[in-house]
Amino acid sequence: MKVFFSVGEPSGDLHGANLIGALCSRLPDIEASGLGGPRMRAAGCELLRDMTDLALMGLLPVLAKLPEFYRLKAEAIRSFEEARPDAVVLIDYPGFNWHIARAAKERGIPVFYYGLPQLWAWASWRVEKVRRYVDHALCKLPFEKDWFESRGCKATYVGHPYFDELQTRTTDTAFIAGLQAHGERIVTLLPGSRRQEVNSNLPTLLKATRLIRRQVPDVRFVVASYNDRQAELARNLVASAAIPAEIFVGRTPELIAAATCCLATSGSVSLELLNAAVPSAIVYRFPWWLYKGVQRLMNARYITLVNLLASDRPFFAAGEPRDPYGEHRPGHEQVLFPEYPCWRDRSADLAGHAIGWLTDEPARQQLIGKLVALRGRVGQSGASSRAADYLMRQLAPAESEILPLTEVPALPLRKAS
Repeated sequence: MKVFFSVGEPSGDLHGANLIGALCSRLPDIEASGLGGPRMRAAGCELLRDMTDLALMGLLPVLAKLPEFYRLKAEAIRSFEEARPDAVVLIDYPGFNWHIARAAKERGIPVFYYGLPQLWAWASWRVEKVRRYVDHALCKLPFEKDWFESRGCKATYVGHPYFDELQTRTTDTAFIAGLQAHGERIVTLLPGSRRQEVNSNLPTLLKATRLIRRQVPDVRFVVASYNDRQAELARNLVASAAIPAEIFVGRTPELIAAATCCLATSGSVSLELLNAAVPSAIVYRFPWWLYKGVQRLMNARYITLVNLLASDRPFFAAGEPRDPYGEHRPGHEQVLFPEYPCWRDRSADLAGHAIGWLTDEPARQQLIGKLVALRGRVGQSGASSRAADYLMRQLAPAESEILPLTEVPALPLRKAS
């Protein structure tokens, strides 16, 4: 069986590698090829290109790389026509992946989207692309199945693949002990996995650390960087801000585990923070024009996955005023991770939450208890196995008949509005 993967994000590379591993355990002679990253290559995927440097944000960076994207699309089409894969599996990366999906469908190749873009969050008319180009959606979040099916898409809930990695991950306990050896409490800054995210959000996080230090001086600040290039950018920003913060590369799990609390850029890292049950405040800065434009198109009440999973009102009701970025929206005071999508400086708000967790241990422990309870409800692993089972049943039914099928755990699902 030949499967072509198209993946462009670091998190997608992780999920793709785990899915390839699950497929290989069921069908050892599977041929995986396509676009991805180093983890997928290590899992046995023959890459046309390592895509990790193309995890871009913003119009100008994408426009600058357009010739490269056209070349990659042409290479994918050539692979479809010459190697003729049995299926195309897409993971996140919506802008480019819609082109890959259309090219595959035009050539009669089944398309499966494993971890779809969050179309339910804003501009939901984009679901038309799923109806036209995707044979089946393999959903990460409990409410997504109902949402997609109510809009004419075939969908199956398999769970969030990030929990697969978190359940099997081991941390360097000696490194954590070394961080905590001096007895200082640690506040971890998580500025994101993309260069643009670091540029936009780390200055805000650093401003917050200055405010925290004024009221809680015996705190150590550490910054988690995804790779060496981002670490160099972080060092420059830290130096410009004149903040005593240390930068570590490839130590995100340890920096989270060692933290009393975290300040983070919105993204899948929120699931890691939930898994570790670490109180955290979330920020995501937009340009003013984008903030104002997207505000009118938002359907989701929150941008943080943990808050969406915890809320019994994840979406705005019909006719309800859409104020997705206002801290006075209904239920905001009950969110587990205070969040600040913003275009202006919200460093004081971030600092206020951290100061509260650093100075009020009973309140911090109460929040930890709520995080542990939510983790117990939604943090089940096995998404990779369930997705592999589904693909096997569709593409290799004879082989799948002899395999024990995993099932989605019973979760409290919410109806998507």
